[in-house]
Amino acid sequence: MTTAWFHCFAGIAGDMALGALVDAGADLGEVTALLERLPVSGWTLEAHPTQRGGIAAMRIDVGTADTPVVRTHAHIEGMIEEARLPDRVRDRTLATFAALADVEGRLHRRPPSSVHFHEVGGLDAIVDIVGTCAALEVLEVDELFASPVATGMGMVRSAHGMLPNPAPAVVELLRGAPTYGQEVTVELTTPTGAALLAANAAGYGPLPPMTIEATGFGAGSREIDDLPNLTQVVLGTASAGAHRHEGQPVVLVEANVDDATGEALSHAVARLLEAGAHDAWLTPIVMKKGRPAYTVSALSDPALAEQVARTLVAETGTLGTRGTTLQRWPAARTESHSNVDGHPVRVKVSPGRVKVEHDDAARAARLTGLPLREVLMRAEADFPRRGLAAVPDEEDDEPEPDGGKPEGRDA
Repeated sequence: MTTAWFHCFAGIAGDMALGALVDAGADLGEVTALLERLPVSGWTLEAHPTQRGGIAAMRIDVGTADTPVVRTHAHIEGMIEEARLPDRVRDRTLATFAALADVEGRLHRRPPSSVHFHEVGGLDAIVDIVGTCAALEVLEVDELFASPVATGMGMVRSAHGMLPNPAPAVVELLRGAPTYGQEVTVELTTPTGAALLAANAAGYGPLPPMTIEATGFGAGSREIDDLPNLTQVVLGTASAGAHRHEGQPVVLVEANVDDATGEALSHAVARLLEAGAHDAWLTPIVMKKGRPAYTVSALSDPALAEQVARTLVAETGTLGTRGTTLQRWPAARTESHSNVDGHPVRVKVSPGRVKVEHDDAARAARLTGLPLREVLMRAEADFPRRGLAAVPDEEDDEPEPDGGKPEGRDA
């Protein structure tokens, strides 16, 4: 498998990710040809060799004649679908914008499909995101990983005024990712860069085991004292038989129970999930003297392991629990939603797959009278075409938490 690892020692932005991939060998003509499938004009894409901190890099300049149009998430999805991009380019792009919409929706307390994108809906940001996904396809990248992600500090100026650095949207998008701050008052990681990682990175950590084939650097728009303003990408073939990156540490908490009813065990699983377990399940076993029993298992973050263990004891009455420290490699995914006969149904979205939330589908089945399997099929088919009907044109007066495009740094 072809692996791309982004080294985010000075953060990551959409234009820097694209510049790194072009510097690593992605043909700019092929990337531009894929971008030209978008049903929108008025943009140009140029690559200029440059240096940052004495390191040779590629600077991407996106020129636009874009008017200050406020595009909704649904508008952008329609644009991507109409472009008929290659499957992985389409899926990665849609997942990236879905991550942005989900975060903006939470920060504005509104449905993701009705989120109004301001700067991240501008032509330059669209070209950065679609162009980066196109460059990954030109380089035939199968999996994407990243280092811990650097962010700046202080305050940054945006189209909506001063905002904390990192911006609220960046913090939300990097939830669960390893991050650290640099003592520079520059927006090192932008919402577009964070969304590309949140939607597409399979994991974070040091350079994964691979046979290195190419590397490239994407330059930010200006020099930064004592820090090369660059994002690096390393391309290679994953080493056979080796884990490609350090996994996320988890604790498996378990107990064998032979004196609880099925109803009590089902309730215990639900309570373990409420206590913060990543997952919980039952396994039928046979204990000593031939007694039928169940192993109650819960997978937990190490910080919550004690809390999960207490819940397991309280709900099952077991006299003790055991734990094993493990690693897991969760696939990148975001949460979005579909629409079935006017009823919202949540879906988990990862590159190449849409998974419908059972509880939402079951509720929609009850309300519509449709069979559950029909609701599941419609929900999968509706994503990502949901919400493409006309959207009200009223201006959103609330400021966008993504911070827009600060001076000297592309979003």
